[in-house]
Amino acid sequence: MKKLYPVIAALVMAAMSVPACTPKTPDCSLPEVFCVGLVTDVGTIDDKSFNQSAWEGVRQSETDGVAGWVEFIETADAKDYDGNIAAFADAGYDVIVTVGSALGDATRAAAAAYPNTYFIGVDQFQADTIANVAGLNFPEGRAGFLVGALAAMMTATDKIGAVCGTDADPSTWRYGEGYRAGAQYINPDIEVFVVYHSDVGFDQAFADPEWGAATADSMIDNGADVIFGAGGKTGSGAVTAAAQRGVYVIGANTDQYYSLPNAAPMLLSSAIKLISPGVAELILAAGDAQSGAGIFPAGNFMGDAGYAPYHDLEDRVPDDVRTRMAGISSMLLNGELTPDVSPFKP
Repeated sequence: MKKLYPVIAALVMAAMSVPACTPKTPDCSLPEVFCVGLVTDVGTIDDKSFNQSAWEGVRQSETDGVAGWVEFIETADAKDYDGNIAAFADAGYDVIVTVGSALGDATRAAAAAYPNTYFIGVDQFQADTIANVAGLNFPEGRAGFLVGALAAMMTATDKIGAVCGTDADPSTWRYGEGYRAGAQYINPDIEVFVVYHSDVGFDQAFADPEWGAATADSMIDNGADVIFGAGGKTGSGAVTAAAQRGVYVIGANTDQYYSLPNAAPMLLSSAIKLISPGVAELILAAGDAQSGAGIFPAGNFMGDAGYAPYHDLEDRVPDDVRTRMAGISSMLLNGELTPDVSPFKP
């Protein structure tokens, strides 16, 4: 097995924050040891959103007995993408999961350099099919449309807001514009504030809860009484701050009722991407392909998306709203209704 370069090894150990009694890393180059590594986008594994959901999918593969060893590296700076991926690849990991569209180029480059390693790129659209790369993508426009419709039916002021990470990220763009489209489907005259954190780089756009909170506060000051937050810690900051001001909030990526307890009492729903099961499913496919029992689904793999339960606010959501939400969801699924959101910002 190739040894980790000293500097990269130090980064791995620092990022993993493992206790002193953690078992020794096995030799992942051995055919009987199936190892899965995850490289986060800029941010942490406990972001209560995107990175965390992907990591939970990796951990699920371990629980299911598919992976024998799992580990992660938290990316501190975008310039570290290549090195972090190489740390796992050089150590003989069988599958490497990279999180977010910003890692797309680095993932495809690594796939060419390490053709015997399987790569899963979360939210990474594949324009060209590479045999050992699967891009896990989601219909965020549909999920955003659903919660936008919900917000439009629950607002008392006919003013709602969405606080998002950068619109340079296609999935975030689809969330924000889907939210706008869903709200206008219910009420063409509704005022929808959609603000993207596009004034900073990727290293800050999804890790800025203070900006998220301040932006949500500004929207509320201008009359918005439902706030949607989409974009890692930035979106979570908006959701938490808005909930503390007593307005309805909507989370993103995962059911944030469980991950944002301070916001839970005012959380109407969440626009959810089933990231964890999607990641686990692709890891299983990689294991089957490696053993000769299946074929790795190279190219683009479409995961599922929808909206989360109303939880504590179940009694506040009128029966007619719940019925209409179920109908809209059904029409979106069968193609009778489309969000009409472009995949990328024009």
